[in-house]
Amino acid sequence: MSKPEPTVPTSTASSPASAQKPDSQPSSAGGGQTGRYRRVLLKLSGEALGGAGASGLDAKEITLIAREIKSALELNTQMAIVVGGGNFIRGAQLASIGKIHQATADQMGMLATVINGLALREGLQAEGIDCRVMSAIEVRSVAELYIRNRAVRHMEKKRVVILVAGTGNPFCTTDTCAALRARELDCQVILKATKVDGVYSADPRKDPNARKFDRLTFDQAISQNLNVMDMTAFTMCSEGKMPILVFDFKTAGNIRRVVNGEPIGTLIEA
Repeated sequence: MSKPEPTVPTSTASSPASAQKPDSQPSSAGGGQTGRYRRVLLKLSGEALGGAGASGLDAKEITLIAREIKSALELNTQMAIVVGGGNFIRGAQLASIGKIHQATADQMGMLATVINGLALREGLQAEGIDCRVMSAIEVRSVAELYIRNRAVRHMEKKRVVILVAGTGNPFCTTDTCAALRARELDCQVILKATKVDGVYSADPRKDPNARKFDRLTFDQAISQNLNVMDMTAFTMCSEGKMPILVFDFKTAGNIRRVVNGEPIGTLIEA
């Protein structure tokens, strides 16, 4: 269900829709100010919630992420979050064992994202952030069913919308879910949170000569075989002119910085 974090992430371009044009120039920190983006989709991997071990849930890590999101929301941006489930299970890896059909393994991965979404909701609410968990599959007692117009309304009311269960379909990654929901919800950019500070020509942990890109086009990322998202997600972003900004979420203040339009990470656009 969820996809391993790429060694070289990417980002895309702004869409033709007026809702996807930055509303203002970057502003400095402070309450009541407005960031560069009015509405964003933040893509978090499941491992982001698992702390150093990258498995299970780490309460301290969830609290840190919630506080970083709270700081970004002070810039009056609307936010949807797609969360993966790789800290519990990866459908593709489980299916490769051969005992479980991939459709079933992916459904198990969807349920893992529901667990993560509930945990993130509790972390956000503890920081005083109003939020809703919306699921692509029916789990009535724990989450609302995802309905586009309802999700938009939540964000207009300054609620964070946590999107779980991927697209609700097997054989689709949570990256594909992020691309789909970002376009559905008229987000201006996908903020892809990773453990590296942008997209590199090679894995910087293995190649000391790896070069970081500040900006790329979709065509450049494809021609250089930079593994940012799965091809379905990447194509969806490219066709919809949906920018992707890849950044290191582990650095304190970075979620706020990317919302504010500060030049960090790698921006991939048309």
